[in-house]
Amino acid sequence: MRALALAWRQLRRDLAAGEIRILIAALVLAVLAVSAVGFVTDRAERALQMEANRLLGGDALVSADAPIRGRIREAASAPGLRMAETREMPSMIRVGEGEAARLQLGELRALGAGFPLRGRFRIVDAQGRERDAAGVPEAGTLWLSRAGAEQLGARVGDAIGIGEANLRLAALVVQEPDAAMDYFNVAPRVFLNAADLPRTGLVQPGSRIRHRLVVAGSADAVERFTAVAKAHLGRGQRLETIGDARPEIRSALDRAGRFLGLAALVSVVLAAVAVAMAARRHSARHLAGAAVMRCLGAAQKTLVAIHLGELVLLGLAASALGVALAWALQWGVGAWLARELAIAIPAAGGAPALQGLAVGLVVLLAFGAPPVLALRRVPALRVLRNDLDSTEPSAWIVLLAGLGGLAALLWWQAGSATLALAMLLGIAATLGALALLAWALIVGVRRVRSRLRGSLRYGLANVSRRAGTSIAQVAALGLGLMALLLLTFVHGDLLDRWQLSLAERAPNRFIVNVQDDQVAEVREFIAARGLDAPTLFPMIRARLVAHNGRAVDGRTYAARGEDDAGRRARRLAEREFNLSTAQALREDNEVVAGRFWGAARPARPELSVEVEFAETLGWKLGDRVAFDIAGSRFEGTITSLRKVDWESFRPNFFVLASPGALDGQAASWITAVHVPPSDARFTAALVQRFPNLTVIDVEAVLKQVRATADQVRTVVQVVFWFALAAGVLVLLAAVSASQDERLLEGGVMRVLGGSRRQLRLAQASEFAAIGLLAGLVAAIAASVLAGVIATRVFDIPWQPDLAMAATGAAVGTVAALLAGLWATRRVLDTPPSVTLRALS
Repeated sequence: MRALALAWRQLRRDLAAGEIRILIAALVLAVLAVSAVGFVTDRAERALQMEANRLLGGDALVSADAPIRGRIREAASAPGLRMAETREMPSMIRVGEGEAARLQLGELRALGAGFPLRGRFRIVDAQGRERDAAGVPEAGTLWLSRAGAEQLGARVGDAIGIGEANLRLAALVVQEPDAAMDYFNVAPRVFLNAADLPRTGLVQPGSRIRHRLVVAGSADAVERFTAVAKAHLGRGQRLETIGDARPEIRSALDRAGRFLGLAALVSVVLAAVAVAMAARRHSARHLAGAAVMRCLGAAQKTLVAIHLGELVLLGLAASALGVALAWALQWGVGAWLARELAIAIPAAGGAPALQGLAVGLVVLLAFGAPPVLALRRVPALRVLRNDLDSTEPSAWIVLLAGLGGLAALLWWQAGSATLALAMLLGIAATLGALALLAWALIVGVRRVRSRLRGSLRYGLANVSRRAGTSIAQVAALGLGLMALLLLTFVHGDLLDRWQLSLAERAPNRFIVNVQDDQVAEVREFIAARGLDAPTLFPMIRARLVAHNGRAVDGRTYAARGEDDAGRRARRLAEREFNLSTAQALREDNEVVAGRFWGAARPARPELSVEVEFAETLGWKLGDRVAFDIAGSRFEGTITSLRKVDWESFRPNFFVLASPGALDGQAASWITAVHVPPSDARFTAALVQRFPNLTVIDVEAVLKQVRATADQVRTVVQVVFWFALAAGVLVLLAAVSASQDERLLEGGVMRVLGGSRRQLRLAQASEFAAIGLLAGLVAAIAASVLAGVIATRVFDIPWQPDLAMAATGAAVGTVAALLAGLWATRRVLDTPPSVTLRALS
């Protein structure tokens, strides 16, 4: 307690004397950057998750082939949750009466009160207005999907026959909340009030009804519900969350989460740079006082306790202030983001505050404690000469422990082992390269400075004269610039990728059930409408029956557990597969393992499988997989694994067979085309010409996906600029933390008659040399690391951008020059006597 009291007294003295202003500023800015980015990231990520749940109609749902009772229903009624129910079944739809009636098999959805819990139906009403619907159809009426109305020739106001009931068509549905879960619904969809279902007479023993129980509420309540549902799922029951949505939705959300994690990582790196530089300056300025205390008989443990106690008190106070400022700042950013996205932004959690406090304390102790501990076991005479023993074991132990803690913080912030490992290796390699090149610069300057004259000689001499300081500054500046450039590179690649994948000309009509003899005619029909020439793919329905000679079904994968992967494996094993063939792969398919057969026909059937699909089912290269196709057995060997770009919105298949392997099997063909809004009659004309075809209009789904991607892009942009601004401030603090020697020398030069112009040129040459070296290394390191992260973490193609790297190097040079000149402006604006008195 006595040492703590002395530490508090020393902290108050340093505050009054202004000794630790830069350290406090650096620490507050570092914690502010980490916490604020964490708060904004946390709120934005949860807002995107809630908004994406509009595509599900709620936050989670359980579907079953029987009414849902027992523990799952009890869990859905828990506090903090809202619940709604729907029922689905196939049914014939009748438009008109008598012999002129038009019949079509449709998908009937009976909607209970309160559905949807997230999102809204988008409908076209009797007046032709497109608007959001408030709730579900009124009793006695129904809604029909717009594509289904086109197929049936139905109009708003017509009487639609469903079983024994006739209901009035009140609106056409152009967008439904959960369409993006699976948009391959070939039948027209009919929506009616659940109260009208008994009137239809369709609910009979043996009816194929799918019951769905949907819940929504707070994140904690939904998490508790999903945990109960997973533990009590019975046969025929299935739990769905947004993770089961279409791959396009999952990919956008996953990449957004990874980028937000990257932004948080960059904030931690910048915080470490700023605090390390400021702590180094703080410790150096306390050497004289520590030496005097040693000479006056202060014990080693007392000296260490006072300085460490001051660091802890300082860290707690500055970190608390940084978190408080971040908490206030994130409310403004959250309010702006809510207006920009037109969605509710959840309140911030407490985790970012803990992360900010942890970063501040760990980094401060890691880089501030070792110089203090190095005072131990050193004779007073050597301390008075500022000759520290760098081999003090405890100092190295603390430094290594601090670096380990920083690495753990990076790993925690990343949320991805690959991203964390890439960042840690990138940081280590960048620091090593910066240190070596800085030393090379110092050696080179020492050899050529005698040939230089004037201010340039003096400025470059400063680089070589303060070797340790120059190396530390080049390393700190280069690492900070690398982090900012990395964020910029990945941000640009990510936005470009989304822009390309969700282009306005993405296919919005899927045409299925094309027969062999219709392929050429359908292709000609589409070309005659002025549309891009389509590619048609054969599609053969099959069911998995064996893997490596062993019979398999859904029960085979029951032993894999009740986690998401195990349930998905069982579902895949129980469903019918769509097999296809291909001689060549499009650009949205990439072989990642094995060998693709190409144009040649292999002697035996070979298979190419989507890589994540294969991992889910435990398939590997060389495995033999057998399917049942309409009673006949088909077996092939897996010779390649593919990565599929699902965001292309083109027909893609989990399993492809080699050319000729499926000859003789009954197949239909599928294609996708982009139909412009001006060709409103395309679907009707195509179905009139080919009545057996089914046209799936996914324009509404595309709009939902684009809306989600736009929101994701907005969040990424906000976090990017926020992290960039915080990073620039932190770098300024880092540069400012290493200026004491320059200020002292500048004051001496002013006393000896040096002009303002000479001092400015000398400072500019020094900072330009440091900035050029740091900027070049940072640009190269950021380019390499961006390529690794883009391909390994974000799964996006990457090409080195030399122009951007050169721009980054130039920006780094200019940034270092301006920041250094700004930080040393005091030497020109303050009388030399004041500067020398303050620093002596």
